[in-house]
Formats: sequence, C-alpha cells, structure tokens
Amino acid sequence: MNATSLMIALPVIFRGIDLNPLQPSNFPFLLWIMMGYMLVLAAIVVTVGRIGDIFGRVRMYNLGFAVFTVASILLSLVWSTGANGALELVIMRMVQAIGGALLMANSAAIITDAFPSDQLGLALGTNMVAAIFGSFFGILAGGLLSQVGWRWVFLVNVPFGVFGTVWAYLKLKEIGVHIRARIDWLGNIAFAGGLGMVLVGVTYGIEPYGTALTGWGNPFVLGMILGGLAVLGVFAVIELKVPDPMFRLSLFRIRAFTAGNLAGFLAAVGRGGFQFILIIWFQGIWLPQHGYDFTVTPLWAGVYMIPWTAGFVISGPLSGRLSDRYGARPFATAGMVISAVSFLLMLAFPANFDYLLFALVLLLSGIAQGLFASPNTSSIMNSVPARDRGAASGMRVTFANTGMPLSMGLLFTLMVLGLNASVPSAMYAGLVSHGVPAAAATQLSHVPPLGYLFSAFLGYNPIAMLLGPQLLGSLPAHQAAVLTSRQFFPQLIGPAFKQALVPILLFAAVMSLIAALASALRGSRFVHEEAGSTLQRAARARAAAGARAAARSVALDGNGVAADGDGVAADGNGALVAGNGADGPGGDATAVAGGSSAGGHRVPLADRPATAISEPPAVEDAPVGGRRSPTAPR
Repeated sequence: MNATSLMIALPVIFRGIDLNPLQPSNFPFLLWIMMGYMLVLAAIVVTVGRIGDIFGRVRMYNLGFAVFTVASILLSLVWSTGANGALELVIMRMVQAIGGALLMANSAAIITDAFPSDQLGLALGTNMVAAIFGSFFGILAGGLLSQVGWRWVFLVNVPFGVFGTVWAYLKLKEIGVHIRARIDWLGNIAFAGGLGMVLVGVTYGIEPYGTALTGWGNPFVLGMILGGLAVLGVFAVIELKVPDPMFRLSLFRIRAFTAGNLAGFLAAVGRGGFQFILIIWFQGIWLPQHGYDFTVTPLWAGVYMIPWTAGFVISGPLSGRLSDRYGARPFATAGMVISAVSFLLMLAFPANFDYLLFALVLLLSGIAQGLFASPNTSSIMNSVPARDRGAASGMRVTFANTGMPLSMGLLFTLMVLGLNASVPSAMYAGLVSHGVPAAAATQLSHVPPLGYLFSAFLGYNPIAMLLGPQLLGSLPAHQAAVLTSRQFFPQLIGPAFKQALVPILLFAAVMSLIAALASALRGSRFVHEEAGSTLQRAARARAAAGARAAARSVALDGNGVAADGDGVAADGNGALVAGNGADGPGGDATAVAGGSSAGGHRVPLADRPATAISEPPAVEDAPVGGRRSPTAPR
C-alpha cells in the first residue's frame, strides 16, 4: 500500500514542499524518493534476515512494524520546504525502508516455520494476494488522500502499522529454529556498500549527463558501478573465510534454491522496469486521448490496471495449492512462459489501443505472475535448513529488489534511445506549426525524453511543463490551447513511443523465457527436513517401544540389528530409526544401511553423527499427491 499511494501522490507531495522535481537540479530528489526505498531494502535485507535467524524472526518482524510506523509519522511531519524538505523525505524514506526490510526478510521465513511443506505454497500465495490487495488499496488511498493533503498519504500508514505491531506482538510466537552465531559485520558492510554503489550507479545512469541523453558515460556512474562490483568481489572473499557468514554461499549448492532465485531475478529484470513504462503508456498516451486530464491520470492508470491485479489474485493461491501437491516446477515454469506470451501479445497493440482486448492481455499477465510467484517462493523456502530461513528469505528478496532497478535502468535507456530517433523532428514540426518560434522549437525538441516521460508519470501536462508559462503566455490563446490540450502530446509522441516499445517488449519476453528455463532446471520436488521434524520425533518416541519389541524378535549379524515390524532397526553406526511400518503398511520394518525412509521421504543418513538423529540433509522427492516422484539429481 505504501509504495502505490506514494507514487499516486508524488505531484501533490512536491507541490506541498514547493519543489519542481523536473528541474535538472531537482531531478535527483525525484529519483531518490522513488528509488531510495528500494535501494536500501535491497542492500540490507539479507543482513536483517540473518539477524532474525540469530535473535528471533518474530522479534525482528515486530521491530519492523514499529520502525515503519515511526518513519511514517516522521514523513508526515517533514518541516522544511524546497531542497531541504525533499532531502528530509529521502532520509525518512530510507528509515522506512529499514522497517520494510525487517518485515520482508522475516515474513516468508515465519510462514515457512508455521506451515508444513505440503501447505506452504497456499500459505505464501494467500500472503502475496494480501500484498496485492494492499497495493490496490494504496492506489485509491493515494488518490483520495492527496486531495485532502499530502501529509495524509503517510499518516494513512500509521493505524495499519500500529495494528500490525500490536497484533504481531500478541499473536505471533517464536517457533523457528534459533542459531548461535556472531554477526558478520565486515561482510554486512561490504555487501551493503557494494550493492548500494552498483544500484546508485544504475539509478543515475538513466539521468541525462551533459549533452548525452543518458548518464552511462558519466564518470560518477561508471565509478560507482565498477567500484561496487569490486567491493562485492571483496565481500565474496570475506564470506568464504569468516566462521559465520552473512550471505550463506553454501545454499547455492542446493539446486532448487539457486534456480528459484535466478528465475526470480530474471523475472524482476524483465518485469520491473516495464511496469513503470506501462504506467507511462496509460498516463501519457492512452488516458488523455480518452477524456482524462493529466492531473487525474495517476489514479486512473491504477484503476485501469485492475485486470492485472485480478489475474494475480485468481492464480496466486491456486498455483500455491497445486504446487503443494504436484511440485513448484510446472507452475512456476508455465507462469514465465505465459508471461513471455503476454509481452509478445502487447506488440500487436497500437499506442491508442482497444482497452477490452488490452485488459485481457493484462489479465493474462497477472495470471502468469501469480502462477510463478507463490510456487517459486515456496520452492526456495522449502529447500533450505530451518536455521537459514531468515538469510534465505533475505537473499530471495535481495535478488528480486536488485532486478527491479536494473530493469528500470535498462528499459528506460532503451525507451530514451528509441524516442530520440524520431521524436525531435516530430516535436519541432508540431511546435512550429502552432506558433512556437523556430529557435525555441529547436531547443525544446532536443530536450532529453526522460523529462517529458516523467512529466506524464507525475501527472503533469508534458507540453505545458516543456514550454513553461512565459513562452505559453506569448502565444495566441487558441495556439496555446491546442498545444496544451489532452490530445496534442499523445498524438505527437504516440507512434514513436510504440516503436520504442518493440525492443523493450522483446527484452522482457526473452528475460521471461530465460527465467522459465531456470525454473525448469530446479529439479523435482525438494524439501529440506528440519531438526525436530515428524521423522525425528517419531523415531525418538518409538525408541523405547522398539527396545521392548526387540526382546521378542531380534536377528543379529556382525554389523548391526534388523528388527521386525514392531521393532527398531539400527545400522552399524548405531543410528536409530523406528520401524512399525515407517515406509509402508504396518508391520513392515524399515531397514537402515546408510539411509532410511520415513513417511514417504528418502532421508540420506551419510555423514550423520554416530548415535544422533539430528537434522538430516535435504529431502528430495517428497511424496506428491500420494505418489513418490522420481528421484532428482542433487
């Protein structure tokens, strides 16, 4: 809710602090208010996830609600105007991001702790639908509250934050596995610093530099990206040497974990930036040509994207439930394939499209994302040990939130280059034909496209912002009225915008297909049995009964003990596993010789301590829908 309400209310917020964000000197404030939250979240979410593993996930989750709520109050109390006011907003948004990181890093881990593996997909899918509903509510709240006053856009978070804090404190109990480990401060600092530098460089890469359309040639941008990559290289060395690493590199040995995170990252790279471009498509081109004033387009763009939300709501819980039964791979993979198809279908639409058909494609895209999101997340979280769930959840969020700004940098660069190929000549001809002096038209037609794109995104009339009140006032009234009409800018830029969309949609489709390939390579169902699981508890509970039963019927050999159907089997290393039909009908003993089978799970016992039934390695191919799936390679 917070992100969408903020985006809708940005014009009102900037007017409230008396700042024009489209002036070149103020444009960085716009970027940081939009992207700063995401950058901080991506940089620290693994850290706070690992802290949750150590000190308790519920405790950190509760703290996240409190921090987020306090930051929302401070945002509503920003006391300065102009650049100082914008700076205060940026800083408070970063504080808010710390609370958001505490929530996001631990929420999936808490759900994984609370639900068995065969119900996790449904649980995560339901949780994601709640987030989608929150986003839609944020659109409405941002549109309505911004009419009352910009401070209410932040204050609306407070009652939800207070309720969430109190509810979490009273209702959520710590049931997860705690670990004893030291915080990897050096690794935390290196990771946050390195990733933050890269993402800052990418963010500034879309800003014009000198006479260039983008900032990729800016020494600051290049220095931040290259320097950040170097720091991340140092971070990798640190993590290989410290006893308690923050970033659990060993988790990448788990194929389901690696493939799921790679698929999520690629999906974010393909989808993230396009979501903003789709909003600009609505706000800058389609809605004005259908009778909507530029000032109300942010709200109505969200309303017209409801089919996407509906698609996610329909498929999210359903795919989660089905993936619990049949495994994540078919649903997550199909979701990415359908997503690629939806991007390709958008190529067939003109800039001023028929909404009914376009809504069906949006619905298909939402269904695709819902098919992918819940199974992919449950696959990742099921594959890791309980002690690492906080770190794993943080790593998952980091990959997704890193893909978003990378996507924005890449796709906005493609859009700017595409528009610059034909817009300047069309802009010059359109301005001159309506009375703008040739010298002024020449200068204005070469303004970097990012300026009028963000004008539309913020709900401003791009031509009115481009010409300015002084130049508009010098023109005949009827000419000024035509230039600032709802139709002039969309009709001027529409053909070039549609042409620039072609490489963007193709790129998004390719990323989705590669994500589908990564998803398909995750292997079959993969569940990591936890210490204290049903297998372990059953084994311990039956140990005493097995000892008594062994007195009735026992056969000894030189290496171990084989028990009958009521007894206990032990291998030569002394590992105990209850019999009594653990892998079949009652009365059939479970034989142990370096491995066992319980409840349909194949549990390798290699490398296990002599007499302990401790946390076993990952369980592959848990029974799905009453059937054992073929064993997947490790």
